[in-house]
Amino acid sequence: MKEIYIAPSILSADFSKLYDEIKSLKKEGATYLHFDVMDGHFVPNISFGSYVLSCISKKVDLIKDVHLMITDPEKYFMDFIKAGADFITFHYEAIKKEEVLPLIKKIKENNCKVGLSIKPKTDPKEIVEFLPYLDLVLVMSVEPGFGGQSFMENSLNKIKFLSTLKEKNNYHYLLEVDGGINNLTAKKVIKAGAEILVSGSYIFKSENRKNAINSLKEE
Repeated sequence: MKEIYIAPSILSADFSKLYDEIKSLKKEGATYLHFDVMDGHFVPNISFGSYVLSCISKKVDLIKDVHLMITDPEKYFMDFIKAGADFITFHYEAIKKEEVLPLIKKIKENNCKVGLSIKPKTDPKEIVEFLPYLDLVLVMSVEPGFGGQSFMENSLNKIKFLSTLKEKNNYHYLLEVDGGINNLTAKKVIKAGAEILVSGSYIFKSENRKNAINSLKEE
């Protein structure tokens, strides 16, 4: 049985007490900490920059998973690596196709793992050529830009497609899904092949976060 990892998204945390919100997540069953970085241009919202990551990266013993929903990831990725990112994931749709592989290589050259994300309307076949180079593939199961959206069922076929390719070709990327993840949708994406589940409001608004996180891991 494959291991399922949970990545709480701090986008749903109370930023007036951010450290208190996240300091116990590892004991409660989380492995990753997900940072949704938005620029108000690639997506219609603004969240936070590398400074937030730098403030907490050494205080929390979780894998720092940075999701760049920004127009110019090449300009800013080093800021997040310096701030403590373990993974940098950028969007396939944010840059020209011929720029994708060079950026993947640049991130790797700076001793950081790299992921590529696709929006709900993007066909996963478009990123097949990049799969051998990736440490992570992130399937968005909502339109990126806001938390609390409902899960989009068409993401399941994308997850199955990418999971099948991974197994067939012995690729090493982790398959992550983000958007509308709760105890019901988690079962669907795990069955489809997802390994990392990003969840924001379901975890942070729960009265018992340990139970909430455990419920996401149940197949």
